[in-house]
Amino acid sequence: MNAIVEPKTLDYHPCKYGASKILFRGPQKRLRGDFFTFLGSTETFGRFIAAPFPDLIEQATGIASINLGCIRAGVDSYMSSTGLLDICAMSRVTIVQIMGAPNMSNRFYKVDPRHNERFLRASKTFKTIYPEVDFSEFDLNSHMLTALARIGPERLHLVRQEIQSAWVARMRTLLGRIDGKKVLLWLADHAPFSNATGGTICRDPLFIDRSMLNAVKPFADTLIEVVGDKSDIERGLDQMIYSEMEHGSAQEMLGPIVHQRTANELEPVLMELITKPTTTQLEPSESALLA
Repeated sequence: MNAIVEPKTLDYHPCKYGASKILFRGPQKRLRGDFFTFLGSTETFGRFIAAPFPDLIEQATGIASINLGCIRAGVDSYMSSTGLLDICAMSRVTIVQIMGAPNMSNRFYKVDPRHNERFLRASKTFKTIYPEVDFSEFDLNSHMLTALARIGPERLHLVRQEIQSAWVARMRTLLGRIDGKKVLLWLADHAPFSNATGGTICRDPLFIDRSMLNAVKPFADTLIEVVGDKSDIERGLDQMIYSEMEHGSAQEMLGPIVHQRTANELEPVLMELITKPTTTQLEPSESALLA
């Protein structure tokens, strides 16, 4: 493949919104008039892509897109910043990409509140489950979980269940705090796994299965699923912009062809939503009824 390999990476024009200390993709836009707000992880940010799907939505609809996607973000990135949720309340529709479950604090371990992929510390309970592990050796959640899968895969099942349960509760709370219309976006190289299917530790969004999506879907207006075709992902690599050192990371991205498909599928849904009156969403306190 003849990918566009350049000495420098894309200039993402990093910027901040409100009181949040998180850096988002710019250029920064004024929060006035009609706009859509996008929350999510690396794909929403649009790493290595000149025009990620939020930009394509803006071009197609003429409505501004506020891209609050953050590289390797988890739900905690948005739970800890009411200022970002205020922006969502101002927008016509908020699009929330389904983010992986491990990049989120839970009763087994804590993550960095701004850089959710960073592992901070293990709880006493976690250390009891893995007494032979020196958790100080890990700086990333992915490295830690991969190591634990090799050391004691049967014990990792307990950890996975806790993380999945915490994700559902946190997502319900996040969606409950976002005023206005909301769209959940599944964006991956595979369809959501069924409950009985394993292997989700290896594929983003990590640990998310169909039952978890069903548990949070009632808290949004709709769920859109975009599954990147392998050939589209491979062809899209030719159109991505990255340095030679970033080649491995670029291969893990879905690419601009899948981003265009995502925009094509989202656009009619968003335009229909902005013409409909806002409906009452479920409150987080009702979550026990859906468990």
